Amino acid sequence: MSLELRDAENKREWDDFVANRPESNFLQSWDFYEFHKNRGEEIVRRIALKNGKIVGAYAGEVEHAKRGRHMAIAGGPILDWKDKNVREAIFKDIKDQGEKLNCVFVRVRPQCENTPENIEIFRKNGFKKAPMYLSVEYAGILDLNKSEEEIMVGMRQRLRRALRKAAKNNIIVEKSTDPKDIHTFYEIQLQTAKRHDFYAFSEDFLTKQFEAFAPNGEAVLYTAKISDEKKKELGAENESNILAQNFMIFYGNEASYHYGVSSELGTKLSGAPLLHMEAMKDARGRGIKRYNFWGIVGENETKHRFYGVSVFKRGFGVTELKYLPAQDLILKPFEYYTKTWLIETVRKKVRHV
Repeated sequence: MSLELRDAENKREWDDFVANRPESNFLQSWDFYEFHKNRGEEIVRRIALKNGKIVGAYAGEVEHAKRGRHMAIAGGPILDWKDKNVREAIFKDIKDQGEKLNCVFVRVRPQCENTPENIEIFRKNGFKKAPMYLSVEYAGILDLNKSEEEIMVGMRQRLRRALRKAAKNNIIVEKSTDPKDIHTFYEIQLQTAKRHDFYAFSEDFLTKQFEAFAPNGEAVLYTAKISDEKKKELGAENESNILAQNFMIFYGNEASYHYGVSSELGTKLSGAPLLHMEAMKDARGRGIKRYNFWGIVGENETKHRFYGVSVFKRGFGVTELKYLPAQDLILKPFEYYTKTWLIETVRKKVRHV
């Protein structure tokens, strides 16, 4: 029987399918695209059905960029990649939707590992490697089937010392699902961005993203704090009590360390390892089996601005996962090669990404 492809209109049926696929995470969740809608962006949500049952899905946002209008599909499509009929029907639908929306290209970063077989699947369907990334392509993953004790054993000694120090300093962890608390996160993010030389997200961007997930308990802000007495002991009376904050998203089979920030004091008295251990404990309580630390860089990329944070993430004993790099389906070759490709190739060199 042929497949039916149509717009998705029901949050429950969408998330029932997407969240139960083992490889999926919040990037293809219903709420993530509510966030994009709330920012005034045009979105696409499509499902493939066989005998009335969903067998494939993808969501994308349409970006009106100077480098060319395009549709971005991060973390999708979601399907059984061994089913040739389903994947080819979805690829055709992606092309049709891109053309309908007058896109120069469609960019896809699927939840597939970077293997020759997966590269060939996309090549045979008209895709080519994109000049720029779309979402994280190299991630650190921790198996939450391991107990806390097993994770501690696999952890680097430096992190174990940090956890003991956190206990000694009576660092406490607070949790919030109130979007208003993102204001403080944003302010500390500005400090973090300055120290580590990256572009900070706007407060509106962060708040609306948190607002999309928080009502369903999928977004939690974790905060590590010390007491006024400890600050006084350290001669840091004028600094914030906050050491670090993690913006976590829990969806389907994955807990995602989406964003993290640390204060000036937090660089001296780390509370970040404690936040991760607390989030892992909560993830297990939700039945989640995978903790995604997100982006890491190669161990030999010592000059990369994210090398230090990658060392920190690897310290937990992560498994390294390389997703298939972003793939472009080019719909308007002249515009793509004279504008998109040139702009992004230069931008990649300038930003060292």
